[in-house]
Amino acid sequence: MMLFKLSVKNIKKSFKDYAIYFLTLVLGVAIFYMFNSLDSQQAMLDVSNSTREIIKLMISMLGFVSVFVAVVLGLLIVYANNFLINRRKREFGIYMTLGMGKRQISRIILLETILVGILSLIAGLVIGIFASQFMSILVGKLFEANMSKFEFVFSKSACIQTCIYFAVMYIAVMIFNTISISRYKLINLLTAIKKNETVKIKNPIISIIVFLLASALLGYCYWKVTGGIQTLTTADKILPIILMGIVGTIAIFWSLSGFILRIVQTRKKTYLKGTNMFVLRQLNNKINTTVVSMSVICLMLFMTISILSSSLALRNTMNEDLKEMTPVDINLDKTANLPEKYLSYGTYGKELISTEEAREDSKYPISYTLEQNGYDMKNLKDITEIIIYATNELTLETSLGNYFQEAKKIFPMILYGIPEETVKISDYNKIARLYGMKEYMLNDNEYVVLCDYDNMASIRNEALKNNKTITINGENYYSKYDECQEGFIYMSTSHMNTGIILVPDSCKLKDEWKEKHFLAGNYNVKTDEEKEEIEKTITVNNSTVIKNIIDKGINLDGMTKISLVESSLGLTTIVLFISIYLGVVFLIASSAILALKQLTESSDNKQRYIILRKIGCDEKMINQALFRQIAIFFMLPLIFAIIHSIFGIQFVMEMMSTLASPEQLMPSTIATVIVIGVVYGLYFLATYFGSKNIIREE
Repeated sequence: MMLFKLSVKNIKKSFKDYAIYFLTLVLGVAIFYMFNSLDSQQAMLDVSNSTREIIKLMISMLGFVSVFVAVVLGLLIVYANNFLINRRKREFGIYMTLGMGKRQISRIILLETILVGILSLIAGLVIGIFASQFMSILVGKLFEANMSKFEFVFSKSACIQTCIYFAVMYIAVMIFNTISISRYKLINLLTAIKKNETVKIKNPIISIIVFLLASALLGYCYWKVTGGIQTLTTADKILPIILMGIVGTIAIFWSLSGFILRIVQTRKKTYLKGTNMFVLRQLNNKINTTVVSMSVICLMLFMTISILSSSLALRNTMNEDLKEMTPVDINLDKTANLPEKYLSYGTYGKELISTEEAREDSKYPISYTLEQNGYDMKNLKDITEIIIYATNELTLETSLGNYFQEAKKIFPMILYGIPEETVKISDYNKIARLYGMKEYMLNDNEYVVLCDYDNMASIRNEALKNNKTITINGENYYSKYDECQEGFIYMSTSHMNTGIILVPDSCKLKDEWKEKHFLAGNYNVKTDEEKEEIEKTITVNNSTVIKNIIDKGINLDGMTKISLVESSLGLTTIVLFISIYLGVVFLIASSAILALKQLTESSDNKQRYIILRKIGCDEKMINQALFRQIAIFFMLPLIFAIIHSIFGIQFVMEMMSTLASPEQLMPSTIATVIVIGVVYGLYFLATYFGSKNIIREE
């Protein structure tokens, strides 16, 4: 009982020391519970079965990520606890002089750890339970679920999982504490407060040289991931750039203190003003002794900014693209002119050779196939059907003309021998009218290239500037425009049309060049529930009619708006949730490590602040000096992380150019700044007030 009372008094007395530790534990518990409570929240979401399966997959993936998160938080908690133990060495030394044994001291620390753990667990769970309700709303909106069944949800499984994971972490902390106490000697405990680190000053000339070399190395990395991105096509080419970036970052922090000190020393008025000399010397020593830590924190913040900004931009872009790229309910296509030895696959994967019936059917439009096999065409409306042609006389190679050889050098992986898809202008305009897109007019000797896939459009645009002529069936046709025009036929989740050639109706396209029959239309109902019912009649997994058609060897394929939206929502939401989960954890870890480093420095350098008071500095000057130190210490890794992120995000956006739009970077970056500002700001304020209390102690 006596040890318990002493433990409670110690916690009350040392609450300011426990602030960072407590804040980290509470945030860790809350975040852990929020992301692991989705299994209970999904039950109330009114979504389709396929969407529910996607949510289950996301929950499963988050479970694996949670193991990694638990390891990160566990190491962070052990690190934070180590600060508390070192902070209280003198206190433990006094206990030992009063006759208390190491075992009793270990019990006190054990009780304190349990009490703080229980308090933080309760506080974190309360915050997590309420915050998870907002998570439910977010999940519902991301999956476009009906939220009419929304109600307050408590996840028993997430609560138990959180308690188990953090109990394991606390046990690890207890074991660490016991080992630490057993190794301490009384003399070291009593004299710990008098030990200060020696201020280390690097040679300023060497620091400047290393700083400039590191800046040049990082500059080269920045150029490679932006200007030279075409060469970074494989992992073995990207990895050296990443390693050079890491080396450059470490070298920057190694040389930074000496570089800054040398620059400021040249400005005597600034250097000698107030407590600037003291602040700079303290920062110089602080950065010198935390080079690796600062580098790791910088890289973690870089990952946080890049992950959050890119994932949010990806999500926003794909949402916008979905609205544009899914203008109707269904697309179907069927192979035309089916060859005699054509192979297809039946419903159960059985290899089928096309039958005479299938070859005959390939001459007719898709609506004919559906009707002949008993499909109720009243389910569909706004039906528009066209024919798509393809011939070896007009391939990507021939359409590029003189630019082909240069394009092949830059983009060697593209299949230049594939035939170009060709559509008559009147047929395309029927589709464009249905989709609500721009229609085109052509003279008898003109053609238009439709392409909205950026990388391919850039190749085609270069070709159109230099060579505008193509030949079809012996006739020459000239491009109406100097660049590709926007437009598409097939629905998709993003702008992925690599090229369609529009030709005038007078163009003599041979019957044997017919490649596909294509159908676009809408479901002949109004509500979402009714659309889902019709969806079942037109998909292979649910429709007996469609299964029979495919089993006959008829190569019928297609896509629906519902399936495209659900698959896209699933992909982007899984990426977004995992990104937010990891990003926030990295942010908490970075902020906590910075805070604990600064608190440790304040504790170790307490005697120096006492000297400042003795030479005449008032509390205002001392607090200003402390504030500037902490502010600079917090801002340095963040500033370099932001610089890294400017180029890193450009690289990611370029690599995901078909999925994410640069226009969406601004709102996602603003959201990231707000998240970082809140968490980083909390730790900064807690660190400042904690350090101020430490240096005030007598």
